[in-house]
Amino acid sequence: MEKPLQKYFLLAFLLVLGASCQENKDYQNAITDGTYQIAAQNKLTDIIINDIFSPPVASRIYAYPSIAAYEVTVLSDQRYKSLMGQLNGFEKTSFDTTGQIYYPLASLAAYYKVATALIFSENLMNEHRDKAYAEIKDKGVPSKVFEQSIQLGQEVADHVIAYYKKDNYHESRSFEKYTVSNDPSTWQPTPPSYHEGIEPHWNKIRTFYLDSAAQFKTIPGTEFSTDPESKFYKEAEEVFKIVNELNDDQKDIAMFWDCNPYKVNVKGHVMFAEKKITPGGHWMGIAAISSKTAGQDWKGTSETLAFTSIAIFDAFIACWDEKYRSVLIRPETYINRYIDEDWLPLLQTPPFPEYTSGHSVASNAAAEALTSLFGEPFHFVDSTEVAYGLPVREFDSFRQAADEAAISRLYGGIHYMPAIVNGSDKGKKIGNHLIENVKTKTGLSAPVAANSKK
Repeated sequence: MEKPLQKYFLLAFLLVLGASCQENKDYQNAITDGTYQIAAQNKLTDIIINDIFSPPVASRIYAYPSIAAYEVTVLSDQRYKSLMGQLNGFEKTSFDTTGQIYYPLASLAAYYKVATALIFSENLMNEHRDKAYAEIKDKGVPSKVFEQSIQLGQEVADHVIAYYKKDNYHESRSFEKYTVSNDPSTWQPTPPSYHEGIEPHWNKIRTFYLDSAAQFKTIPGTEFSTDPESKFYKEAEEVFKIVNELNDDQKDIAMFWDCNPYKVNVKGHVMFAEKKITPGGHWMGIAAISSKTAGQDWKGTSETLAFTSIAIFDAFIACWDEKYRSVLIRPETYINRYIDEDWLPLLQTPPFPEYTSGHSVASNAAAEALTSLFGEPFHFVDSTEVAYGLPVREFDSFRQAADEAAISRLYGGIHYMPAIVNGSDKGKKIGNHLIENVKTKTGLSAPVAANSKK
């Protein structure tokens, strides 16, 4: 008969062994695809909407976490090329990868840390992170591996945080506000909330790959005129007539691509905001949907989100450079003054100058980036707006979606055609410049050893 003490040690040994076996089961399959990073991005979108970030600022919030996640991917697989040394001011450095690293987790950790540093509602992102971590750990990732993976992700995140702190964003918070001019051709705040001009100095934010905000300077728009026989008057009249004669499909297109985080509803004496996704958020949603549609693994997902976010970020800087150069009057203001004082656009006019169309620029830049990754045709079901009460729309290419996003601004009554046509052209140039100058593939085929040091 065994002594009580021997029974105790045997029981303790079996419990430790059982826990060890549970912890060390095949954890390599804990994260295989982009599900966790897409979920983190979706949560970030919810927080961007909750915190009411403007479209340009939102593009920044999407970009840096995606870059951090991607840089961990680079450490895990030599087929991917680092963005360090390729993006403006993104200095090269090395990271300690000698420990036991589970790279999908490290990539996720990098994303969460950078994203949390860029938002106001940090507790919401931390709650989402902790739940994801608990799920992953429950899949058997050993404690030591878990800790060292988180540590690597945070180390990469720290480098990206140091990078974004030098992009002039913080300094721009103290720049002077836009001053409304008495010039009849210039932008004026619009009803119902009469917001001040958003981000008038966004062209001073450091670009990722453009040599300056004005690298692809847009050709001048139509010369302002109030003469009913002038080209400008006829462009405004075109907006007026199209909005008055919209069919159901055109209305659906306009509403699907509205993406105005500043929409304000008025009921009696009460005004309240309606939460909406930004244009950049819509396209980051498309990037995530496309990654899932294509069956990409977690590495491919991180590449897709990073590449798309970089395109969108520079697109907004370049677009805003033109907006506050031309400072052109919106159709709503012009039509109310010179054509019909009671006219209203279908969509609420966003609070910044008209030329060029931000959605046209950003959508076409994103479409070119995504086309370079997935090819054409590429069928996808865009369910990005379902969470906001709108049905899905289907597209056979990213360029088709970008064309629809652009023309939606005419149907919505918030842009003249030159802003759409010239904005789309600008976006394509920005997207193609990214493809030509920023590379995410090395041409190599075999992954590096898991514990190698770079």
